Amino acid sequence: MPKSSVVRGETASAKQEADAGRERGGGIQSIERAFSILTQIGQHDDGINLADLSKAVGLHTSTAFHLVRTMVELGVVRQAKGTKRYHLGRMIFSLAASSSSEVDLIATATPYLEALAQDSGEGSHFAMLSGDDVVIVARGAGTGAFQLVERAGGARPAHCTGIGKVLLAGMDDTRFESWLRSAKLTALTEKSITDPSQMRLEVEQVRQAGVGYDDAEYNEEVRCVACPVYDFSGQVVGAVGVSGPIWRMNLQRMEHITQSVRQTAAQLSEDLGHSPG
Repeated sequence: MPKSSVVRGETASAKQEADAGRERGGGIQSIERAFSILTQIGQHDDGINLADLSKAVGLHTSTAFHLVRTMVELGVVRQAKGTKRYHLGRMIFSLAASSSSEVDLIATATPYLEALAQDSGEGSHFAMLSGDDVVIVARGAGTGAFQLVERAGGARPAHCTGIGKVLLAGMDDTRFESWLRSAKLTALTEKSITDPSQMRLEVEQVRQAGVGYDDAEYNEEVRCVACPVYDFSGQVVGAVGVSGPIWRMNLQRMEHITQSVRQTAAQLSEDLGHSPG
């Protein structure tokens, strides 16, 4: 075979594709192809073989092989030894985990909270767990009169707040039961849940509905609705909520606000890499 027809094992057609990519955009096409490969691999939970991968991204098999082999060497893709199928590598998950730090979460969540506050007219907030404590880490100021002050950094009890119930619902059973054994279910109002069995039932309802409510359980003049925020791995990393005075948060407004909170939580989750299954 003529020497010119083989370059590091590539076929002539594969080399022509690579050359075309370099001529078109100085390597930009290769980056586009790499992201197409990552996207296809990420869509296959059981991995994908080379033939199906090259077909899915519209590349010659040899070209796809050299791109994905480089990605394997970089750690963004891994190949299972037994099946030879390709999966997302550790580096992808490490990068995603790094971007899910508290600071990045706050920066990502803040614009959504501001938009939610504008839409609802009520104060919005984003909460996370710090140990077993529920902490408000970011907020958006509402536009209506008589606004509630949800100070960033303030702690809230989990058992009688919408955001707290959502974060409890995101725990696995073992962790939730551990929390329940040590939790003080203090009655802050006459509506606060103080019975462990009722708390279990409430958390299960939140898991099924995907939304948590506080109906004057923390403050007798306040109602709150909250929804979970998920990261790329499907774990609950926070809760988005809206709080307002009872006389303004009537049934009709609660329905509208619940939909807005759901949408905001879904959009923020998507920004964090979550793909609902």
